[in-house]
Amino acid sequence: MNRWRNRVAVVTGASSGIGAACAKLIVAAGIQVVGLARRVHRLEELKQSLPTEQQPLFHFKQCDVSQEQQVSEAFDWIEQTLGGTDILVSNAGILRDGNLVDMSVSDIRDVVNTNLMGSIYCLQNALKSMRKRNYPGHLIFINSTAGLPGYNPGKEDPSLNVYTPTKFALNAVNEICRQELITLKTKIKTTNISPGWVSTEIVPDETKAQLGDVILQADDIANAVIYALSTPPHAQVQEITLRAVGEWF
Repeated sequence: MNRWRNRVAVVTGASSGIGAACAKLIVAAGIQVVGLARRVHRLEELKQSLPTEQQPLFHFKQCDVSQEQQVSEAFDWIEQTLGGTDILVSNAGILRDGNLVDMSVSDIRDVVNTNLMGSIYCLQNALKSMRKRNYPGHLIFINSTAGLPGYNPGKEDPSLNVYTPTKFALNAVNEICRQELITLKTKIKTTNISPGWVSTEIVPDETKAQLGDVILQADDIANAVIYALSTPPHAQVQEITLRAVGEWF
C-alpha cells in the first residue's frame, strides 16, 4: 500500500455503509480520500469520527452522482485542490420498491441514473485525470451478486426490479474498461467487487431480521477494496465475489 500514500482516492456514496467503511480504511492507509455523497452532514460526521491525525486526509463534497454536471464539478474541484484522482471507488447506489414490469418510470430512471450512469460519469472523470498525469491508477466498482448470471432470490422474496439489470450492466462496464485500458496502453487497473447481502441502510430491517447472522458487514467489502489496492503494479484483481457463510444465492 506504500505506493498509494498521499495519493487521492475518490469514494462515492461515502456518507454511510460500504462507502463510509471504505473511506475509513483507505484514510487509515495514509491515502487522501474525497468522499462524495448527497448528505453532506453525514460526511462531516464521518470526518469528525476519524482519529484526529487522520482527519486532514479526509475531504468531502456534496454530489449526486446521477447528475453529470455535479460529478464534473466535483472532479474539477479535486483536480484544482488536490492535484487529481488516483483511485476511484464507485460505490453509490440506490434501490426502489416495486416490480420492474409496472413500477414508475421515474423510479426506474433514478436507479439507472445513479447505479449505472453515475458510475460511468465518475469513471470517465477519474480516468481523464489519471491519463492526463500518466498515472497507473485503479478503478474499483462496488457491484452486487444480484448482477451475476443465475441470480435468483426466490419467488417469495421481493423483486429487486431494475437494480439487478444495473448491477448486471456494471459487470460489463468493468470488463469493457479493462479491455479498453489495455488498448489505450495504460497501466490502470479495474476491479469489480460483488457482495451479497450487506448490513447497510439500503437493506430493509425485516430482511436483516430474516437473514440473522447470514449477512456481510460493510467492513468486509472495505477490506476487499484494500486487498485489491494492495496488489503489486503488475497484478490485477479483476473480480471479487463475497457472500456470507450460509447465504443461498
